Amino acid sequence: MVSKDQRRRQLAREKYERQQQRRSAAQRKAKRRNVIIASVAAVALAAGAAVYASAGLAGGSDQEDRAAAPTPSKAPDPCDRPAKGSPSKKTWPKEPAMSLDTSASYSAKLATTCGAIDIKLDAGKAPHTVNSFAFLAGQGYFDHSKCHRLVDEGIFVLQCGDPKGTGRGTPGYTIPDENLKDPRLKGGVYPAGTVAMANRYDGANEKTRDSGGSQFFLVYQDSKLPPNYTPFGTITGGMDVLRKIAKAGATTDPQTRNSAPNATVVIDKASVRKS
Repeated sequence: MVSKDQRRRQLAREKYERQQQRRSAAQRKAKRRNVIIASVAAVALAAGAAVYASAGLAGGSDQEDRAAAPTPSKAPDPCDRPAKGSPSKKTWPKEPAMSLDTSASYSAKLATTCGAIDIKLDAGKAPHTVNSFAFLAGQGYFDHSKCHRLVDEGIFVLQCGDPKGTGRGTPGYTIPDENLKDPRLKGGVYPAGTVAMANRYDGANEKTRDSGGSQFFLVYQDSKLPPNYTPFGTITGGMDVLRKIAKAGATTDPQTRNSAPNATVVIDKASVRKS
């Protein structure tokens, strides 16, 4: 015969399981709403101002539930500790002057706590974007900044480039959209290995075009997205690093709706080289 105490624990366990199911469903829903998906009202840079999402708000509130429910555990952090230093606080009043040689080849290296990511930059097709990226890298703007968003459902991207780590950071200026008709973006898909700019385009108002800044995203698996985000580079090394980060998963913040990577992803140093 089941005792009252056993029955109480069983009921608490069943209630906890239901809560976990609701929490998981809410997190999946929040990820689908994530900021660089075009159906969201404000994309990428504007995301941090969003109101509370349902993700993370479900759960037991009484003392008995807390006592009965086991503590969820995260996978071990696959990344190293960040190098010493502080994120940049610099801003500029306007886009940097064009100093790019569009006939030359440019490459970027992101030395992160999780490993190096190498990028071939497309200066010919996205000159404003590459010029701005190279300028910011030269100013140390990306150094010691967290990659603040990981989306691992619906689309598969790691978003970086905000020293504030909130999704609201900006260098103080905006750059125009470029290369949106790149033939690589066939069928509304950004293929794995694409590096593209985030922006504030809302999918409807043309006045929200040309709103890129410093935030960019790295596509680690083919992702269905409308061609609204400037593709300006291709990953040539480090896809294994991105897969390692993705495998560690993400946790959605109920206030900002950011799905932050569980891995400690920090850009220790960003550099651009002309060849």
